[in-house]
Amino acid sequence: MGQSAAFVRGVAAMAPSLLLALWGWLLLWSGWSGRLSLLLREAFHPLVNLAGALLLALAVLWWLPIGRRRRPQALRSRASGVVPWHWLLSAGAAAAVLAFPPAPSFSDLAATRPTALPEGPSLMFHLPPEQRSLTEWVRLLRSQPDPALHDGSPVRISGFVLERAGEPPQLARLLVRCCLADATPAGLDVAWPGGVAPAVNQWLEIEGTMTVKNVEGRQRPVVVPERIKPIPRPDRPLEP
Repeated sequence: MGQSAAFVRGVAAMAPSLLLALWGWLLLWSGWSGRLSLLLREAFHPLVNLAGALLLALAVLWWLPIGRRRRPQALRSRASGVVPWHWLLSAGAAAAVLAFPPAPSFSDLAATRPTALPEGPSLMFHLPPEQRSLTEWVRLLRSQPDPALHDGSPVRISGFVLERAGEPPQLARLLVRCCLADATPAGLDVAWPGGVAPAVNQWLEIEGTMTVKNVEGRQRPVVVPERIKPIPRPDRPLEP
């Protein structure tokens, strides 16, 4: 019993350091493994990595003499071996994040988001048509309302299949200012072969031609595919 009690007290004494190390490792590993790219704009990844490194540093500092002197008295004198419930809850949350990787449905998210795009660089207006990304095409077409200006232009784009209620399936990308919480979809109509679109959320690369079609009395740009190729989800699926 004495050895068991001593072991429990030892674990309780180490709990703060272990918890700091666990969350620090989780943040760093999320960046290294690519999980972070599914949730957060790449420009903010260094901040997450820095936070993870600081947590690991605090975990090490906890056991150094300077760290022991600065511990709150309640922690230094903890001898009961009881780990606070909120520490256990935090450790459980970290373990759940490690065990269950994020798998967001971009189509479901995009279907509920507004379509007003943030401003993009003007470079897209000078790129050859076949070098424009899907997002650049969408911004260009919105800035030049006459789609006939681009009738017959070659197109090479990639994205996921987006389905909105009452609308034909599109090929789309998600734009973020910070993270998925402020995501905005950018989509293009596609004349799917046979009128049947691939599965929702499927990532595709399409080569074809931009054409103009009359849809419900309006002239709308539509991509007519010449080649459709299924592709894996990109390492960085979110665009700025």
